[in-house]
Amino acid sequence: MNSLFTKQKKKWNILIGLMWIVSLAAYSVLMYILFYRQAIHTGQWFESDIDAYLLKMQGLDSGFDFPYPIYFMVGRFFMLFANVKVAASIATTLMNSLGVAVLGYYMTKTLQEYYETFCMNRYGKENGDYREKWLPFLEILTIVLTFSIFFVSMLYAPKGIYLPGMDHKYLGVFSPNPIHNQTYLATRPFAIVAFFLFARILTYYEKKADRKEYLLFALFLLLTTMTKPSFTLVFISAAGVVMLVRLIANRFRTFRNFVYLALCFIPTMIALLYQFGGVFGKSSHAGAEGGIGFGIGAAWSVYTHNIILAIMLAMAFPGVTLLLNLPRLKTDTLYRFSWEVMVAGFLEFLCLYEKGERFVHLNFSWGYMHGIFFVFVASLILLVRNTLEKRQKWYALTAEWLLLGWHLFCGIIYFIYIYSGQFYYSF
Repeated sequence: MNSLFTKQKKKWNILIGLMWIVSLAAYSVLMYILFYRQAIHTGQWFESDIDAYLLKMQGLDSGFDFPYPIYFMVGRFFMLFANVKVAASIATTLMNSLGVAVLGYYMTKTLQEYYETFCMNRYGKENGDYREKWLPFLEILTIVLTFSIFFVSMLYAPKGIYLPGMDHKYLGVFSPNPIHNQTYLATRPFAIVAFFLFARILTYYEKKADRKEYLLFALFLLLTTMTKPSFTLVFISAAGVVMLVRLIANRFRTFRNFVYLALCFIPTMIALLYQFGGVFGKSSHAGAEGGIGFGIGAAWSVYTHNIILAIMLAMAFPGVTLLLNLPRLKTDTLYRFSWEVMVAGFLEFLCLYEKGERFVHLNFSWGYMHGIFFVFVASLILLVRNTLEKRQKWYALTAEWLLLGWHLFCGIIYFIYIYSGQFYYSF
């Protein structure tokens, strides 16, 4: 009997593995076609940020500074076998799909850990039958939800309906998946690892130091910084505040542990100082006019006259989930830290802007979009947990699932729109 059960389990594991492989392969092909169309775009079709990246990969002056080389190094590697446009498209596809695979790993790991704990708490040692009965459903659901995260977008009104202050459906509102910016997409696999590792470290670092996990965290934080520093800027702001508050709350008794974890940030801080000089230094393209300015909503208001509504449209699902699960902020480290990163990204974008001609580029919005992405991820994990554990009333769960579905529906329509060659900025 045990032998038969083991064989069935192996077959199911193989089937799940094949589902992941086929889904990821299909997704990668779809995204490669989009990225290649963006690379070869003519006129106003398939507009994206890739043109400057193509020049950078060829060693030509793009008019911008990119002191974060990883994406360009990957692109140059593929240039050994193909022209620059194909190489850039492959590089973007590879790193974007790696982000899906990494999130899939952490979603599967996190949800299965929660599920094991749930079954043990409810059914005790005799939980095997129940756990095995519903585990396949959870594994399939994890695949669907992981890919869904990479298609969700901001909410927007149907064509012909104007929302007050919303001149654009994307610009000013923004999306967790800006598929027109290749370096944002390229940094996500490293950012996802750094985020989940740090959330885990927060649960124990004041009691012990896991050297292996610390080194992995330091490495992936540096990798994401060297791919695009937008996530790192908001991440270290949130992490620094969290660590300082906890240090003070513990009356500095955990100072040594604080220092051990803080050492992980040193390589990244050195990289950020170098990048800051490369983007805003006197020898940069920004020149003397460059620099960082401070103004509440100054840059954000260029593209929307209703910032509050823009926030609501961008984060309806995680926002409502937060309101319905406020006590979870105290008990769920991953969920709480996702919101801390989001708040850091929001404040950065709300208050800071680049001086000079890049004022209208809204480059501080990238950290905000990373924040939106991670609160979507953490809110979805929490929603699955609440559904399994029946922690909320049915109408609350229904409202949250419907809001997520609305974001996904809008995201699919938005993707089809971009895939057909239309403008992301005038959508």
